[in-house]
Order: sequence, then C-alpha cells, then structure tokens
Amino acid sequence: MEERKGLTMQVRNVFTSNKRRLVLISAIAIIAIVAVSSFAVMEASKSFASMANKKPFYVGVTYCGNSAIEAEQLIDRVKNYTNLFILQSGTLMLNFTATKLIGDYAVNAGLNIILCYTTNCLGENLDSFLNQAQSRWESHFLGVYFNDEPAGHFLDSNFINLSDNDTSVDIVRNTDSISFTTQSGSGLNATSNDYNFYISSGVVTVTSTPATVPSWFIVAGNNTTNQPASGTPVTPTTITYYPNGTICYTTNTTLIYEPNGTVFDENGQVVTNQGNISKFQPYQQVWDSNPLLNGTDVANLYINNLRSTLSSIGNQSYVKLFTSDYALYWFDYQGGYDNVFAELFGTQTDTQTLALVKGAADVQGKRWGVMVEPVSQSPVNLQTGDQIYNELKQAYEDGAQYGVVFNYAPNSNSTAGILQDEQFNAIQKFWVDVVQNPKVTNNVKGQDALVLPNSYASALRSSTDNIWGIWQADNQSQQVYNAVQSSLAQYGSKLDIVYNDPNFSTAGRYQQVVYWNQTNS
Repeated sequence: MEERKGLTMQVRNVFTSNKRRLVLISAIAIIAIVAVSSFAVMEASKSFASMANKKPFYVGVTYCGNSAIEAEQLIDRVKNYTNLFILQSGTLMLNFTATKLIGDYAVNAGLNIILCYTTNCLGENLDSFLNQAQSRWESHFLGVYFNDEPAGHFLDSNFINLSDNDTSVDIVRNTDSISFTTQSGSGLNATSNDYNFYISSGVVTVTSTPATVPSWFIVAGNNTTNQPASGTPVTPTTITYYPNGTICYTTNTTLIYEPNGTVFDENGQVVTNQGNISKFQPYQQVWDSNPLLNGTDVANLYINNLRSTLSSIGNQSYVKLFTSDYALYWFDYQGGYDNVFAELFGTQTDTQTLALVKGAADVQGKRWGVMVEPVSQSPVNLQTGDQIYNELKQAYEDGAQYGVVFNYAPNSNSTAGILQDEQFNAIQKFWVDVVQNPKVTNNVKGQDALVLPNSYASALRSSTDNIWGIWQADNQSQQVYNAVQSSLAQYGSKLDIVYNDPNFSTAGRYQQVVYWNQTNS
C-alpha cells in the first residue's frame, strides 16, 4: 500500500509539474501572439494612417489621335490601372459631338477626364460646351488643359507676341531684337510708331508712319508708303539711334547727325540747313522706352499676358486650368494655371525639374504633376518601362498629384498612340505597387529650399542658358547654376527651388533656406 501510495504521489507530482510547464508555455505563446498581433495592428495602423494622409493621385495617358473609336480602344486598354484620361487631340478639339462620346465612355469606365484646347478655340461655343461638360460629367471633369508649354515656347521660339492692356510687344530672336508699336493721334492724323531694339548692338530704330487714307496702301519692295487721295506719296520716317550718340534720319533721303553738332548728307557732305542733333530725343531716353529693360519687366508682361488669355476660358470657379511645361513653372502659376505638369524626359535633369515645379507649387499653394515624355519624338524614342515606373514613383513620393504618360500620335494616319506593352505594363505596375498599395504617403512637401533671384528666368539647362530667352547669360548665371547643382547634391528630393519674391515668403516653411549667393537675402 505504501509503495502504491508513493507511486501515486510521484505520478501526481509529475502531472502537476507538466501542467505548470504547459501553463507556462501557453502563457508564453499567448504573450507572443498578443505581441505579434499588436505589431500587426500597429503596422496596419501605420498603413491606414498613410492611406488617410494620402492626397488624391491621378494616373493617366493622353490621346492625341483623330478617332473617337481609337480613343475608346485606348480607354479599354488602360481603364483597369488608371483613373485619368486626357483628350489632347487637335483634330477633335472643336468636334464637341466626338468629345462627348469619348468623355461619356471614359467616365462610364470609371475615369476622370481633362479636355485640351488652345487659344484658337476660344469663343462662345467653347464656353457653352464647358458649361455642359461640368453638368454632364460633374466631379469627373477635372478641367481644361489649355495651350502647351507656354513658358518653354517663350524661351525658345523665334517669334513671340505678348500683350497686356497697355503694351503689345514682339520678340524676334533670329535678329536679336525686341519690337513694339505705339500710336499717336487719332483718325486720319494718327501715326504708328514702330520701335525696334537690337539687344547685342544697342541700336534702336523708330519708324513713324502717318495713317493718311489707309485704304490707299502701297507696298514697293521692302518700302511701305501710304498714298493719299491727292496722289502725293507719304513716306515713313525712320530714325536710327546708335550707342555712340550718332543719329541717322531717313525719309526720302538720309541725314546723319553727330553728337558734336555736325550734319552729313547720305554722300558724306556737310549740310547746314537741317538743324542739329538737339532736335531729337537723346539716345538713352529712347533706349529706356523699351518696355523690357530687365527681368521684372518681362516677368510682369509674361504674367499679365497669360492672365489676360486664361481669364477668357469659361467659368473659372469650376474650370481648373492645366498645362505642361519644361521650364519657368513659377511664372506659369502666377499667370493663372492651377496645375502644371513638369515634363520628364528620362534624363539627369529630372531631379532638378521636380525641385523647380514642386517648389513653385508648394509656396504658391497650387497642385502639380508630371508628364512623362518620350526621350525624343523625331525619331520616336520611348522611355523604357523601368524609367517610366521610376519617374512616376519619384513624383508620387515628392508630393505630386498627377502622373501622366504622353501618348501622342506621330501623324494623322497613326493609331491610338506610340506606347507599347512595355510602357503600359510599367503604368500598371505603378498603379498596383504605389497607388493601390502605398508604402508611403504622397502628402509631403519639400523640407529645404534654394532661393533664386527674383524674376531671374533661366531654363537652367546649362550655365550659359539665356535669360527669358532675350538676354545672354550674365555674371550671375554661373553662380546660380552652381548653387542649383550643389543644393540638389546636398538635399536631393527634399529640395524645393523657389524665387526671392516678396509676395511669397519662405519664412517658417522650411528647415533650411539657402540663397543662390550663399547669403540670407
């Protein structure tokens, strides 16, 4: 009995010991499960917080062809991994019937739409259609992409005309000149004065033409005359001002006025019955009449011209305005655009481009995005799928709200565009990896800023790039360019590049503010 009792106690002790061990193991397992669950909940919370902080992001392609059917085919191709469709067809711009069909098809497929127009489209018909578009597609109609590369064209086109309420200016690049026209008098007594400023040489010409009976207009070679009813020709008068003070006065003949008071005829003979140089305006006074003497003058004219043009588009309380550009985003926003797509070409300068556009948008309270372009269009050379994916991802992580891939039609006989499977697959991968399953939020802004000189408008493609497309690189150019490159190297994607504009302060906005000249002003 005693042996049996002892055995029973041993069994009971073993059981108790095992039970305690089991309880301990169970407790450890429960703690581990709780810890893992808590970590999972924390990570999920972070993910949910990231989603909550995420700004709306629009991914899309453009259609530049001429067929509503092809546009619908492109929509079918991308509708499962985009949420934006941009109708950028010059042929279909004023074909409102086709535009409605394409817009309906896109919206029914779950996409938002942006419609493209140019200055040539302005008028009551467009205003009426935009009113219909707003009520037809409601929040799916994001706005109007109006004109293309306004600042880029200003920098690089051979001829530009700008005007605001007071001044109309022509900039002619191939002759290194700026010209503008004024008018004095009225009716038959009016005189048109054409000013031409040659930037490099400093020469100014002023041609005055009386508006006598404009209906009798005669052109003989390169000489323009007005022929009044009496039959007596009226010849324009041209006065040429030289930086050394010499003035050349030309009507039917030429007289040369020297600063010392001497006057010569066109044969070099001294004349004494034509007065002296004092009867003309001094050279400096004429030169100062140029409405574009400095960067501030050009910035104001560019901005006012843009505002005047954009103000004529629809009801802007609901029609938001978009464009894409490759330079001077700061001034595009000031001119009235709500959203600017910075063009990316798969080059080393894309980081600089992002810093410029997001800096302009951040400080001015606007939205921005990117337009992923081909490396070249003639011949067509597309970016690889990896390039497109990385550019869209970087733009998203820098705080963009739009990522658009340009899909143009090289000619009127082309199909829906140039994008191939590789490029479409890259867009889809970006949609799945970044937009639908974000690991980071796009609700970010630049942490550091580089401040450029006020109204200093260079495309910054090199240290010798021109300024406003008018002046050659100056003494600041190398210093500004070096400041941009060194700041990008130091701050990377955290950098905003902005302008020293008193209307837009950087105070309290950034952790570090660096000025182009390494000062605090």
